[in-house]
Amino acid sequence: MRAARPTRGAAASPPPRAAPRTGSRRRRASASRRGSTKAPRVSLKLQRPKVARGCGVTLGLMRGAIAAGHEVTAETGARVLAAGGNAVDACVAAGFASWVAESTLTGPGGGGFMLVHRAHDRGARLLDFFVAVPGRGLPPHERAEMEEVDVDFDRETSQVFHIGAPSTAVPGTAAGLEAAHRAYGTLPWPELVAPAVELAREGIELTRPQAYLHAILDVILRHTEEGRRMYERDGERLVAGDRVAMPDLARTLERIADHGARELYHGELGRAIAAHVREHGGDIDERDLAEYRVVWRRPVRAAFKEHEFLSNPPPSSGGVLIAYGLRLLDRLTLEASLGSAEEIATLAEVMREQTRTRAAGFTSGLYRGGLARRLLADGEVEQGLARVRARLEGLAEPVGAPGTTQISVVDARGNAASMTASTGSGSGVIVPGTGVHLNNMLGEYDLVAASARPGMRLTSMMAPSMVLRGGLPRLVVGSAGSVRLRGAILQIVNNVVGHGLDVGEAIDRPRMHLEEPHVHCEGGSDPAEVDRLEAMGYEVTRWRRRNLYFGGAAAVEVREDGTLAAAGDPRRGGHGVVVEA
Repeated sequence: MRAARPTRGAAASPPPRAAPRTGSRRRRASASRRGSTKAPRVSLKLQRPKVARGCGVTLGLMRGAIAAGHEVTAETGARVLAAGGNAVDACVAAGFASWVAESTLTGPGGGGFMLVHRAHDRGARLLDFFVAVPGRGLPPHERAEMEEVDVDFDRETSQVFHIGAPSTAVPGTAAGLEAAHRAYGTLPWPELVAPAVELAREGIELTRPQAYLHAILDVILRHTEEGRRMYERDGERLVAGDRVAMPDLARTLERIADHGARELYHGELGRAIAAHVREHGGDIDERDLAEYRVVWRRPVRAAFKEHEFLSNPPPSSGGVLIAYGLRLLDRLTLEASLGSAEEIATLAEVMREQTRTRAAGFTSGLYRGGLARRLLADGEVEQGLARVRARLEGLAEPVGAPGTTQISVVDARGNAASMTASTGSGSGVIVPGTGVHLNNMLGEYDLVAASARPGMRLTSMMAPSMVLRGGLPRLVVGSAGSVRLRGAILQIVNNVVGHGLDVGEAIDRPRMHLEEPHVHCEGGSDPAEVDRLEAMGYEVTRWRRRNLYFGGAAAVEVREDGTLAAAGDPRRGGHGVVVEA
C-alpha cells in the first residue's frame, strides 16, 4: 500500500505519495485520471468470491476479510478483495454500497473517519472527513430554530432529536472516500463506485434489522415530500421485504464516478445542496462546500495487555476516551470471570470514570491540543484508578442517535482499514433530485459547543480502531451507537485481548452500558449475576433481548496462527466475510 504523510489537503489535492506497490501501470494510470475527465461507464461485474464464513483461512491462501453493518455492504467489499483490490479499495467500495444498503445511517450527506494501517512500513494515519460548522460565506447571524421530533428506541426509551435544514452541517464522506483512494487505492475509482450505482438503480430488499431502523426513524425519514417519495409505500412506512430503489441517488453516484467528489463540492450537485439548504433556513452555502478539506491526523495510541490500541484522536472524543478506559482496565487486577457481577461492576466504574473526564474543559481541551497526552499519562491514570476503586459519582450522558455504520477490512498483504461514517439520525432534508439525505449533526447537542465557528470541525464519538500485536493488526474494529459505541468497542477489545474470545463470540456477548444512575444489562446476561450486581448496590435496568441500543460493531481478527475471522453485529444485521484466494 502506498505511503502518505499527514497533511491538511483538499480531497481534490491528495497528499504526496510513493509509487504504488500493487497494480499494473495501466491500472495506476487509469486511477490517476479520476475526477479530471469523464470516466467511461463501468459496470464492475466482480465474480462472487470464495468465502469462508464463521471460520478462518491462512493469510497466504486468502485475499482478505471484511465486516460491515449489512450483508450487501460486506459482499461488495469482498468482491473487490477477490478482484485484487487492497483494504482501502474494499473499504471505499463498501462505503459507497452502504449509502444504499444502510441509507438510514450513512450517505453522501454525512461525515466520518477512516483509520489506515500500512503493512510495508507499519505506519498508521487517520483521515478525518467528519462534518464542519457551516456559514463561511454568511454574515454573523443567529441560527434558525431547529425542529424537534420524538424518536422512540422502544416503549420505555425515547429522546428528542433536532432536525431540519438548520441542523445540517457541511458533509465530508464523499471527499473522504476520494482522499483515501487517491492516497492508497489501486483499482480505478469508477470501478469502486459502480456496484453502488447498480444497487441504487435496481434496489435492495429491506432486511428486518433495517426495517427496525426505519420504524425508529420513520418520523425523520418521511418528514418531507422527498422523504415520503423515497421511503413510503401506499402511505405507509417501509417494512421488511419491501424493495428500496433510489434512482436519484444512482444518478448522484454516477456523477461522482464520472467527475470525482468535486461534483459535490464544486459542481452542479453542490450548488443544488447549498440552494436547498439556504432556502429552508440552513447555513450551508457554496463557499462551505468549496472550502471543505479532509484532515490527516496521527491516531491516538495506548498500551493494553501487551498490545497497542489505535483510534481516532482529538478533536474527536471517542478514541481517546476508549484508550483511557483500556489503560484503566490494563492496570486493574481483574480476576472476575466473563459476564460476572464483578466484571460488570468494574466495567461500569471504568465507564463512570470515562464520563467524569467529560466535565468542564474537556471539549475545549479537544481543540487546544495535548489532551490525549495528558489524559493517558501515568499520573492521570493513577488518579483515575483511585476514583474507580472508590466508586465516585459521574455525569449523565445523552442517549444519542442510532445513525452510524462501521466497515472493517484486512487484505492479503496485511494492510488494514477501519471506517466509521454517519448522518446522525438524519435531518429529514433530502435534496430534490439527488437522493442526498443531509446529516443533523448541528442538532446533536453533545457535539456542538456554543462557541463553534464556521469551518470548525465538529467533535465526534466515532472511533474506528485497531489493536496491534508486534506492530501488526490483530483486531480491526469499530461500532455504531453514539455514546454507547465507546463501551461496545471497549468490551469487544477486552473480550478478544483480555479473555481470548473469537471475534464473533466477542461481538455476540451481551453488553452493558452505564447511563447514570442505571447500569443497563442487555438481554442474554446471566440473571443470577445481574441479581448479584443489584445486591452490590447498583441500580440495574434489565433488557429482555439484544438491542441496537448497545451498538452495532464490525470487526476483523488476525489470529496468532495467521488465520482471519470476520464478524458483523447481529444487533444490526451485520455481516462478515473471509475471502479465499
